[in-house]
Amino acid sequence: MSEPRILFMGTPEFAVATLGALLINGFNVVSVVTAPDKPSGRGRKLSVSPVKEFAEFSSLRVLQPENLKDPEFVKTITGLKPDIIIVVAFRMLPEVIWRIPSAGTFNLHASLLPQYRGAAPINHVIINGETRTGVTTFFIDDKIDTGNILLREEVHINSIENAGDLHDRLMKQGARLVIKTLEGLISGSLKPRPQELFMENGEKLRTAPKIFPEDCIINWKKDTISVHNLVRGLSPSPCAKTILQNSSTQLSVKIFESLPELTSHSDQAGTILTDGREYMKIACSDGYLNILNLRVEGKKRMGISEFLRGFRIGGYTVQFS
Repeated sequence: MSEPRILFMGTPEFAVATLGALLINGFNVVSVVTAPDKPSGRGRKLSVSPVKEFAEFSSLRVLQPENLKDPEFVKTITGLKPDIIIVVAFRMLPEVIWRIPSAGTFNLHASLLPQYRGAAPINHVIINGETRTGVTTFFIDDKIDTGNILLREEVHINSIENAGDLHDRLMKQGARLVIKTLEGLISGSLKPRPQELFMENGEKLRTAPKIFPEDCIINWKKDTISVHNLVRGLSPSPCAKTILQNSSTQLSVKIFESLPELTSHSDQAGTILTDGREYMKIACSDGYLNILNLRVEGKKRMGISEFLRGFRIGGYTVQFS
């Protein structure tokens, strides 16, 4: 295959690095497909996806279909005659689309497939306390994240990084992996392999489903490391949440940063300890979680010292659902 005609599909910031890498390396991107503009904010002003913004800046043609099965959209894609479709953080494609290119459609996924198939692999690997993850390119088939693997690269998860930190590292690593994948497909040196070949004997598959609001609520009865990993895995967005309450007031709090303190104690889970000036920690089953950075609903994000200067939390407890 000589210079391939590439159709790129993606929406969030994670996909922008790959699109940029394609252009920097001189690949022929014939068009970009991204999500439709959506109203946001109080004024309901239409907002564009990061991929659209970058594509228009780069003078690329942008398509924003509501329905990927729409006959006119399918006709448009067919008419572009793509040799390869590259998908990064986009919707599930119907077969009528992913079968169009002669050399196939491949996806970049932010985990070491077959582990952590699903919409939120970066969050879930940290929430589950994993020490390694990675990026994978694979051919799309009729199921979610199950197609034959092209390339994988492993990445170590640092114990202090959160989902945002890991996102940024995997975004860059993934862009490089896509370029390697393209080069391998063009040269004919890359052979796809079934995902089951990457499973170790007795290994249990873990999934990465979409994060819903109820998944963000902290259960203070759990062990300290699990709660800390939830904070890391949901920071900086959508954030682990809890509610502090006293006899007259409730504070809905998002926690961005924490520090575990493992120690035996007799405090009830959810008990708040503070000196009112420099520290606040909340009891878990086997220790305390020191809260370092948070945001009260309606207020700005702040460090714990600034928070304690503005809120007297003596008498507050954690609300359990």
